[in-house]
Amino acid sequence: MISVRKGSDSQILSVGGYQPSRVVPNSEIVERIESTDEWIRQRTGIEERRFAAPEESVLDMAEAACRQALERAGISMEDVDTVIVATITYPFQAPSAATALIARLGNPKAAAFDINAACAGFCYGLGMASDFIRSGTSKYVLVIGVEKLTDFTDPTDRATAFIFADGAGAVLVGPSDHPGIGPTVWGSDADSREAIVMNPSWNDFRNGATDVPWPVISQQGQVVFRWAVYSMAKAGLRAVEAAGMTVDQLDAFIPHQANVRIIETMAKEMKLPEKVIIAQDIRTSGNTSAASVPLAMAALLKDHPELHGGLALLIGYGAGLVYAGQVVQLPPLPHVPAITNN
Repeated sequence: MISVRKGSDSQILSVGGYQPSRVVPNSEIVERIESTDEWIRQRTGIEERRFAAPEESVLDMAEAACRQALERAGISMEDVDTVIVATITYPFQAPSAATALIARLGNPKAAAFDINAACAGFCYGLGMASDFIRSGTSKYVLVIGVEKLTDFTDPTDRATAFIFADGAGAVLVGPSDHPGIGPTVWGSDADSREAIVMNPSWNDFRNGATDVPWPVISQQGQVVFRWAVYSMAKAGLRAVEAAGMTVDQLDAFIPHQANVRIIETMAKEMKLPEKVIIAQDIRTSGNTSAASVPLAMAALLKDHPELHGGLALLIGYGAGLVYAGQVVQLPPLPHVPAITNN
């Protein structure tokens, strides 16, 4: 008979965030897409976003976020046995971003892998990290969401040019004497997977073709909006129920930062009470895909330190169409309180 090693309960011990130094207001974008600052704010809530420098990589941003998360938790990288990187913008199929990252961080022997679940990637990774710890597979897991979306955005596309941005967020997940991460509710609506795509595919570059354009992200905005508003509110309520809770017990709601109108409508559909503090980091950070939820968590805790140790509903959703969410206990007060920018 196989003997199964039992782990412990799991919790988020710390969160780290990194945003590039370049702030890009709407005024810098509107001329190329024949739009206005007012139009962008009304449609999405975005006022500004961060763009990485040309020489700044996915790995650079991920490393900065990880080092902050480790410092805040007081845990050495030598104690981290698993690293999960959620990204769709690492420009290599193999080897993974995660293996490059652990070499940079100083523990090249840790288990390391990437996942591609777009804007839901961080919540997918967090669910896996919790399960690894509860099963005894891992003791400390770094989960990173990181994107350099500006490398794959058409700056003249009126549907996407003003939305996407760059950044990285990371959490350290570790053992706990009580459940700190609820069950993950996840799934897909793959029949509508063409609503968000990155084209052309690598197949189009085969046989030495020279007239194939660089891949960029495109989306059917109305399809995504309707799906996110109504399907994700139901998924959020299922995550709360799976945690054995009601929405009245939540302290915060930290959804993927795709659109302020989506966030506000989801909160209304779930009937969140007014006391629940809702992350709206999209206003100053834009949509950073897999980095969105951890960056929003870091920003919310910076603005509301009273939320440390509180209960939050997380939910990510995006290309696929895929989604994942869970209720978590937010990390305790860190050793180093401020989010790091370049």
